Amino acid sequence: MFTKRTDLALEAKELWQESAEKTTKLKGVKAEKRRLEGYGLTRVDILDDRGEEALGKPRGTYLTLDLTGFWQRKDGFFDRAVRAVGDQIRQLIPAEGSVLVIALGNPAMTPDAIGPLAADSVLVTRHLISAMPRHFSGFRPVAVQRTGVLGTTGVESAESVQGLVAQIQPTLVIAVDALAARRAERLCATVQISDTGIVPGSGVGNHRAALNRETLGIPVISIGVPTVVDAATLAADLLEASGAVSHEALAKQAPQSLMVTPRDIDAQVRDLGKVIGYGINWALQALEIEEMNALLS
Repeated sequence: MFTKRTDLALEAKELWQESAEKTTKLKGVKAEKRRLEGYGLTRVDILDDRGEEALGKPRGTYLTLDLTGFWQRKDGFFDRAVRAVGDQIRQLIPAEGSVLVIALGNPAMTPDAIGPLAADSVLVTRHLISAMPRHFSGFRPVAVQRTGVLGTTGVESAESVQGLVAQIQPTLVIAVDALAARRAERLCATVQISDTGIVPGSGVGNHRAALNRETLGIPVISIGVPTVVDAATLAADLLEASGAVSHEALAKQAPQSLMVTPRDIDAQVRDLGKVIGYGINWALQALEIEEMNALLS
């Protein structure tokens, strides 16, 4: 049986609605939409086992920002995106305590570089607070780890993160990674923020050990940007729209492990990595964007 692939809770809900009868109510899931800083925001809460089974995702909160308007470069587009991302992160995290930001992904593979690029814009303060407490007493302690990938390090991301968590004992982990979307129009135009943790490599179908409260013992916030779409999923949507193929026929012919990404992916992940890094700063530190620019320059 062919299954359309997505890492976005918003799209998982859409897929369920397409497969269910119109009169069927999706139980165990609550969803609402609004606008924030000029961008669309969808909140999906998976409440119980019924919601988990229907959407195929763990229970928790999934906040999805539609940043399509970001690429129109209208007045204040960057600052508004940073505030929107930062405000949603702030909703899910404790108000105090040290934070470990985990940059997942492969910087040598452009669609998978969103985590390392975001880390470049995160204010690292843990060592400064220890060395100069009088000057940096107003900052929240933040450390960053770039895990790399198993093929180049020989170490599972979960293994390295578990070791560092045990050593520095943060109160929270924020993990940033690339995801896969169902629809091409959501590529590099969506940011998903969740309190359920993340499975490294899931965006490209290379699932590794999970990073979540169960494996690390502390809350894990995940931030993901879809940078690829599964070719078979994209073909299915296009062919179904024309009535040219069924799921059964596609399941026999669909290419395996073939991903599609935008042609200007390098510029898009660079810009969105900066938005996420600044958004993390906005959520963790009492700083304005101009102050972040000065500190990161």
